[in-house]
Amino acid sequence: MSEEINVQETVAEEVSQDAMDNFVSLKKGDSVKGTIVKIEDNQAYVSLGYKYDGVIPINELSAVQLENAAAAVQVGQEVELKVVSINDSKESLVLSKRQVDGEKAWDELQQRFEKGDVFEVVVADVVKGGLVADVGVRGFIPASMVERHFVEDFSDYKGRTLRVKVKEIDVENKKVILSQKEVLDAEFEQSKQQVMSNLVAGQELDGTVQRLTPFGAFVDIGGIDGLVHVSELSWQHVAHPKDVVAEGQAVRVKVLKVDAAAGKISLSIKAAQPGPWDAATSQFNVGDIVTGTVRRLVTFGAFIEIAPGVEGLVHISQIAHRHIATPHEVLTEGQEVQAKVLDFNAAEKRVSLSIKETEEAPAQTEAAPRQERAPRAPRAPKIEEINNPNVSLNSASMSYSLAERFGDKLSKLK
Repeated sequence: MSEEINVQETVAEEVSQDAMDNFVSLKKGDSVKGTIVKIEDNQAYVSLGYKYDGVIPINELSAVQLENAAAAVQVGQEVELKVVSINDSKESLVLSKRQVDGEKAWDELQQRFEKGDVFEVVVADVVKGGLVADVGVRGFIPASMVERHFVEDFSDYKGRTLRVKVKEIDVENKKVILSQKEVLDAEFEQSKQQVMSNLVAGQELDGTVQRLTPFGAFVDIGGIDGLVHVSELSWQHVAHPKDVVAEGQAVRVKVLKVDAAAGKISLSIKAAQPGPWDAATSQFNVGDIVTGTVRRLVTFGAFIEIAPGVEGLVHISQIAHRHIATPHEVLTEGQEVQAKVLDFNAAEKRVSLSIKETEEAPAQTEAAPRQERAPRAPRAPKIEEINNPNVSLNSASMSYSLAERFGDKLSKLK
């Protein structure tokens, strides 16, 4: 019996010694591995083979601000940690996941920066000026580097997964700048070149209006945007693109020009639709009296819209029966008038109109008979004043004096 007791004591001592050997000896600054056994809102508990469990405060779980500890770890997850502080008398063991992640992150981020790698991050927070992501350290994505287009409100970006590249890294100042825009730009250029290589002028495509500007609308035609100039939005005059199309609207477009070198695509919505001149061919004939609206006044006449997208010219000589120096004397833009069709050429998109031929010419007033002029009285001989006392004051006396002189000389010669 005593031998059995001794054997049991020996076994118990060995088990107790093994248990003691399994206890981890820890000091501040040590790196350890453990398993998450419990999670509370502001901390997580870790079993790592020590006399008691360690605690990871929420601010030591991640390089970014967390709302709760569950956002960083899960029960059963194995984690690598660093001992922040230890107090056996109070059974206090504070651990940090953030410090270990940070030490590993800088080397990895430097490699990704040098290689230009694309990787995924989850937006942890939306702050003034951009977004924050946990990449082992705090990574910042400026607002201008999130999308290819301007984003006014980032409130719904929290929790999104983005594909980014390291734009800038400064290990000394613990600064990491990330960019999703660079990833999107590179993909866009690749897609753009592929799509452009398959485009030809005259081709018709379905697209979606992406954004509007005062000079036109940008339409997505399969991953790339083409510009529909404001003059190509409609057969009618368009003051602003928003009057005709809206962002997100599906449209049919025709390719006008592809400039692969400049990366530009010119599109037209109106060219993909039946033109107003097609319908006007059977609608108007020479001699018809039509009602139209004055659209433009120029020095040589007025352009009158007689159907949507169909304008005719009233030459200044055909505006009024009386002479006018400028069309503004008679007409104003927006005024409704009647005009007669003088010539209609749908092929050349030209219409000649006349306003005055729709109006009765004013009656001509009779001119007063011309009176005969009274005969003119004979003119008196003109007396020329000569400022010389030796010359006679009139031509008659001057003739007499000369005859008298030359007569005396002639008689001597006989």
